Amino acid sequence: MQRAKKSRRGQPRPRNQNRAGDQQVIPHPPTIHNLAVTHGVRVRFISVAASAGNISFQNLLDTLVVATTSTTLADLFHAVKIRAVEIWAEPVIGTPAFVSLIYDSGVAGLIGDHKEHTDTSMGVQPAHILARPSASSLASQFQVSTGNIAFWLQVPAGAVIDVLLTYQQYMGVGVVAQNAAVAATVGAAYVRGLDGKTIALTNFTPTAVSSI
Repeated sequence: MQRAKKSRRGQPRPRNQNRAGDQQVIPHPPTIHNLAVTHGVRVRFISVAASAGNISFQNLLDTLVVATTSTTLADLFHAVKIRAVEIWAEPVIGTPAFVSLIYDSGVAGLIGDHKEHTDTSMGVQPAHILARPSASSLASQFQVSTGNIAFWLQVPAGAVIDVLLTYQQYMGVGVVAQNAAVAATVGAAYVRGLDGKTIALTNFTPTAVSSI
């Protein structure tokens, strides 16, 4: 049994009483710092043909979409940042496989380390790179849907491209995807190509089942 604390004069002190007397401190409700929905994910794509070009933040946000009408898609998330990009490319006998990636935002002062990550394979093992953006680059910070460059990549046909992303959705914000859909189911979520194009036109096909 817990004993009641005694005052300096030796008398028991009531449990509901503090040193300031009978006044009780009633705390206010705790501060809510963030209502945004945050989701970390690895999204996988297969290159349909050899490709060299830029992937924008708009492209990355257009990979996960939800249908608002049968032809209109909205981005499932409002902002995105890149944790890493990992690429594998299997060589054809007698022909080397070459992969390359550069984090180049194209924005002065925020380009980052501008390192080119490359690998080449002529054996049975695939060419492979795992590239993380520097802390000073745009890619490592949350970005909204813009044409700013997230990264530049060069891959052969059949390359496997994993993009490790952290998405965030703010309340009350909706962004329409850049390319329309055909016969989409309203309210359904879909995955698009890494270049933001439809499955019929993309050069980077997602491995997800519900693609459009």
